[in-house]
Amino acid sequence: MTPSRTVTSRRTLLKLGAGAAPLAAQSAPAQTLPAPRGTLTIDRVKVYVTPMLPQSRFGSPNFSSLEDPKRWRWLGPFSQLAGSIVVEIGTKQGISGFGMGGGGEAGALIVEKHLRDFLIGSDPLRVELLWDQMYSSTLYYGRRGVAIMALSGVDLALWDLIGRFHGQPVYQLLGGPVRTKVPAYYTGTDVDLAMRSGFQAVKIPIGRGLRDGREGMKRTESELLRFRERIGADRSLMIDANCLWDVPYTLEMLERLRPLKLAFLEEPLSPDDVLGYAELCRAAGATRIASGEHEYTRHGYRMLLHHKAVDILQPDLTWCGGLTEIRRVAAMASAANLPVVPHRGGSAYALHLILATPNCPLAESFGIGEPENELMAAVSSRFEDGHYLATDKPGFGHSLSAGLLEKHARTGGG
Repeated sequence: MTPSRTVTSRRTLLKLGAGAAPLAAQSAPAQTLPAPRGTLTIDRVKVYVTPMLPQSRFGSPNFSSLEDPKRWRWLGPFSQLAGSIVVEIGTKQGISGFGMGGGGEAGALIVEKHLRDFLIGSDPLRVELLWDQMYSSTLYYGRRGVAIMALSGVDLALWDLIGRFHGQPVYQLLGGPVRTKVPAYYTGTDVDLAMRSGFQAVKIPIGRGLRDGREGMKRTESELLRFRERIGADRSLMIDANCLWDVPYTLEMLERLRPLKLAFLEEPLSPDDVLGYAELCRAAGATRIASGEHEYTRHGYRMLLHHKAVDILQPDLTWCGGLTEIRRVAAMASAANLPVVPHRGGSAYALHLILATPNCPLAESFGIGEPENELMAAVSSRFEDGHYLATDKPGFGHSLSAGLLEKHARTGGG
């Protein structure tokens, strides 16, 4: 005989909760909470458009014809580090924070003309509430892309401010470090530099795709064979296809490159082709499929996880929703037993998530092998012998300042 089961409605639960509060108050002794250190009120928001790499690093608009392959590779002024912005949030109490975002002038305009409305006069310590309000308010034109890139910069500035207020590195606010140094992999083609720097893993960016035909496929295979020979069998080799392939092309390339024993293949398809990624994950064999650098918020990553369309998640904290949101993504990935390897993990912003998150085992190089400049140096983490090291400085531990940003900003914001 099946025992009867009492079903408690939501209304009943609310009544029970309402009735329990006075009883608890009568039976438990009064407790005095420690006094807060003080309140904070935001009185200043400024945006700096600060390209950390030149636009020429991401293609050229000088096309020779309507079919010129460069048309598919010109990323424009709003993406990647050519479109980086820095948001400064200040308070009446004199504490400020700086957060890196994206979207160039377009992202800066969203901060100045919309997100700023939620910040002036608000308490920056209520970062979860502010994130939810800003995300909800941009739904009709946001959800992905430039709006979330702008929101990311604001969110990171708030976390930086909170860390400075408490005098703690951000990773301490996340529960403390699970590690104090993180093994890193190098992204680029200067593998001699990578080996001298102590990297045990190398990722090669690929610039050829469907429009380069089978000859391009052969050239890519030949070049990667040479890279494998140079780094040796003991270092891990990965490749980034930069969203230039489709499913059949990728499967053929994986077969061609099987002798190289690739650790992972990054972003072979358009980020919108979630079902294609799911097909690759089923068919790729020993090579894991990495993606998510150009996905946004937990809602986008939920679809990747739901369709089993990713083996390694690669969110970029400065684009994908900031620290507030990517913490949720990391928890979702952990529940699916998947690693999170943030894009540009060696930046001052991403490293704190990695230090405090058990399923973040690896950091991508940031700035190493790129043209040196003051801005990138200011947001880079300490690096030694193939590892990024934790900082004890408050906030994100960067060395940004209003003076440095004014010096390098292409345009300012109010």
